[in-house]
Amino acid sequence: MMNSRVNTGIAIFHDVIAAVLAWWFSYLLRFNFELPTDFKIELLHTLVWVVPLQTAVFFGFNLYQGVWRFASVADLRRILFAVLVASALILFVLALFRVQAVVPRSVLIIDPILLLMMMGGSRLLYRLWKENLLYGSFQLHGEPVLILGAGDAAVALSKELARSKDWHLVGFLDDDQSKKGRTLNGFKVHGQLEELSRWVEKFDVHQVIIAMPSVSHKERKRAIDLATRSGVKALTVPDFDDLLSGRVAISQLRAVELDDLLGRDAVLLDDVGLHAQLTNQVVLVTGAGGSIGAELCRQIARFFPKTLVVYEVGEFALYNIEQELNKAYPQLQIIYLAGDVRDEIRLNQVFSEHRPNVVFHAAAYKHVPLMERGNAWQAVRNNVYGTWQVARCAQKFDVEKFVLISTDKAVNPTNVMGSTKRMAEIVCQGLQQASGTRFVIVRFGNVLGSNGSVIPKFREQLSKGGPITVTHPEITRFFMSIPEAAQLVMQAGYMGKGGEIFVLDMGEPVRIVDLAMDLIRLSGFNEDDIKIEFTGLRPGEKLYEELLADDESTLPTPHPKLRIAQARTVESGEFQALLSWIQNDIATSDDTVRERLQHWVPEYTPSPN
Repeated sequence: MMNSRVNTGIAIFHDVIAAVLAWWFSYLLRFNFELPTDFKIELLHTLVWVVPLQTAVFFGFNLYQGVWRFASVADLRRILFAVLVASALILFVLALFRVQAVVPRSVLIIDPILLLMMMGGSRLLYRLWKENLLYGSFQLHGEPVLILGAGDAAVALSKELARSKDWHLVGFLDDDQSKKGRTLNGFKVHGQLEELSRWVEKFDVHQVIIAMPSVSHKERKRAIDLATRSGVKALTVPDFDDLLSGRVAISQLRAVELDDLLGRDAVLLDDVGLHAQLTNQVVLVTGAGGSIGAELCRQIARFFPKTLVVYEVGEFALYNIEQELNKAYPQLQIIYLAGDVRDEIRLNQVFSEHRPNVVFHAAAYKHVPLMERGNAWQAVRNNVYGTWQVARCAQKFDVEKFVLISTDKAVNPTNVMGSTKRMAEIVCQGLQQASGTRFVIVRFGNVLGSNGSVIPKFREQLSKGGPITVTHPEITRFFMSIPEAAQLVMQAGYMGKGGEIFVLDMGEPVRIVDLAMDLIRLSGFNEDDIKIEFTGLRPGEKLYEELLADDESTLPTPHPKLRIAQARTVESGEFQALLSWIQNDIATSDDTVRERLQHWVPEYTPSPN
């Protein structure tokens, strides 16, 4: 506070001195620096009126609320208007107070010009000095770097880099031919992105910055591939949405990660519809401490529900999401509840007390090999029986919409986990009635960076110097980012009328070995530095995943990334027998579980490994 007052005082003192000097020099210039004695007296006589008047006008235009270091065109515009208004008032004030003085007309013209130059020029020079721009373009210290892209984000970044002593910007590359050879903020656009290797060699560049936040993912991936082929490390600016929201600054660079290679273009959400479904509503998320559950909580919080009920069995996971959400949304009412989805008494208590309008059911056992041996019955109890318990409570307490998070592993499953998720789908479809709670199912594949997924495992192996282990050279998986998956789940939940299975557009499948190689290269290594070892398929694992079973077809929806699967349903009598089986709380052997799963899910073919 004291610092701010001192700086304001210095700024006022500067402008007062500038006003005095401008008035004085106006007279000197008028008389070619040979000022007659009479006009010298007139100068001093008017000075005591002119300077206070100009200072008062400067205050009136709020010239002392800004910071010189960040002086901008807007500040110069205010100074211009203030100077012009003050100059226009001088004769009026002198006449009003009958000041006996003759002011030459040329003085009234010269004074505002000099005053504008002194006040505006001082602020500009100060900013240039603070930002090192007086010599920034000629800096030779710092690491040489090229910016890929020459749009608004790239120009803004170049201003930030010019202040840095760590970087020495050598120019831009951009595919827009009209920009080639032009100078932006003092730095040249050398050529197109395809010429990267040439300029890397010429300027001895070891790092490039991809500053194209608003282009498609395909274009960003191309830039990353060019950087990789040129043997340089790629950094990138934050996403366009983050920049637009003000959450991050353009200068917050980060290393390019697998998400940038595998991610896709932004999801277009029906914000109006989602506001209608979530805003001022009570929303319950089960499994809220997991990767998808936690991201659902983050995304739902943006729509400001009346209450967000966070339901999670793991204490540490519940604590983590509590710490994050309380910090990010202090004004939101969030209830954190520990509980198991299989606990009927606890669920009845939660639903009775909080009366949710919408339920997102993300709680599940999802790790394929772990569920395959020794835990098959627990997978049934958690994934199927737990879903039934939550769904029954939803119906009992008149929940409007129940959204089940399913998986691509439910299609033609070869493992216990996938078949239990298919059974969970059947349970939700079987509970759907003509009225009441609407059950919506959403299937998607792997998400980048989720708990227990392949990417965190690869990163851990890489940090230890390798080797990176891949089960099979031809194994493929679908991938999408956690935020995209959560957003599409919410969108599908809003669109669902009841009983549908929504299938997310997962894009093209990715070979896991290619994923490992990309991670190695992005970390600055090559396949000679970090070895890749093939360990063989694990129990229940198959080479590729599917989003639709053989006897299923899909229908389009208004959203380009969502389709509806026409899946096989179960007859009423069979459905009741299924419910009877999953309510059995007696431990059942893995082999018995597999036999029963094949009965309920005929497309399930247990993996021989």
